[in-house]
Amino acid sequence: MNYRWATRWLVFAVFLLALSSPLWASETIEAASATNPAPAVAFSTFDRFEVAPIAMGSPYAGQNANDVALKDLQADMDRRVQPWLSAKNSQPGKSDPPRVLLIEPRIEKVKFVGGGARFWAGAFAGSSGILLKVRISDKATGALIAEPEFYQHAAAMAGAWSFGAADKAMLERTASLVADYLESNFSQAVGGPTGKVSASTPANAQGPAAGN
Repeated sequence: MNYRWATRWLVFAVFLLALSSPLWASETIEAASATNPAPAVAFSTFDRFEVAPIAMGSPYAGQNANDVALKDLQADMDRRVQPWLSAKNSQPGKSDPPRVLLIEPRIEKVKFVGGGARFWAGAFAGSSGILLKVRISDKATGALIAEPEFYQHAAAMAGAWSFGAADKAMLERTASLVADYLESNFSQAVGGPTGKVSASTPANAQGPAAGN
């Protein structure tokens, strides 16, 4: 009897989750390619660096799970990118007035399975995924220097077995990709991995591994 009721509650929880999931939750979230092109110039051409708060627009903003993802990703970005920002901004400038590089991240697409959904529905809640685009421009002129994109995902089973830890780790890996791109392109413009796995891309050039 207890098993029967537990099964009914699980089915009911999955049904409620399906009703509450937005229609766009099943859309494809993926980077266009495995590699971001090199920026127009190395970032060391600039004297000062500013990072804007992460933006997220419709239809993703206002959805509870995605709002949680935005908050967590912002915290991860602060941890990974702010030390780089402080180190570069502490160096003496070369130009007067100083040239400022503006870095504006925005969530292009996201489906984030929160801890509550993972607890009640496990793998039935589906996979998490995120595509983050970063506009990098000359603040004074608005000239586009680069617009890399970064993709990560957390597979449904990984999220279920980790009780949502894999979903959170997906966001941490995304922030790491951004930080690595900024550092790699400081001295010379070389581009970098988007996080998308490609059969023709060497494993050591794909960036942090996604959850399986």
